Amino acid sequence: MITLKLTDKFETALVYANRLHANQIRKGDGVPYVAHLLSVTALVLEAGGNENEAIAALLHDAVEDQGGIKTREEIRQLFGNEVVEIVDGCSDCDSYPKPPWEERKKNYLEKLRHCSPSVRRVSLADKLHNARSLLASWQTYGDSIWSQFKAGKKGTLWFYQELLQIYLATGSDLMTEEYSRVIQELCQQIEM
Repeated sequence: MITLKLTDKFETALVYANRLHANQIRKGDGVPYVAHLLSVTALVLEAGGNENEAIAALLHDAVEDQGGIKTREEIRQLFGNEVVEIVDGCSDCDSYPKPPWEERKKNYLEKLRHCSPSVRRVSLADKLHNARSLLASWQTYGDSIWSQFKAGKKGTLWFYQELLQIYLATGSDLMTEEYSRVIQELCQQIEM
């Protein structure tokens, strides 16, 4: 077993991510957004991810939600090309205003079909944590949660099911199995 030792670069990314997302909260439960970033990072590390993947997990929404191209260039300067490539692979847009939801998601799905193992690992960790949170929010608040999602219940569940098909087609690992279980439970409980 190889033990990964995180360096000062990871610590810098943690502080940077916290500052970027300091005023952001999660849909549905109002939890500080950094909790999501930390959860995704933990999933990546537990799945055998390296330091650059862990840093990308911390920053996976930075370009999309916190500054677009300018933030991408800051990430490149601070953390390097490999981290930027993973963040880009996990982003559905870098422009403002954002294109329509369905267009962004279809483009993301197509990009994911051909992504690197690093992008897949960070993307899967992100979507697994999102799906877990969505299920917990629905169990707590019921159908009222869907008003917080641009695509509502139908579109959101469509996207998560499409992601599942891609993850199943591109690898087999414990995170994929858990994502599959969470999506099945979500769909069964909600009874589309």
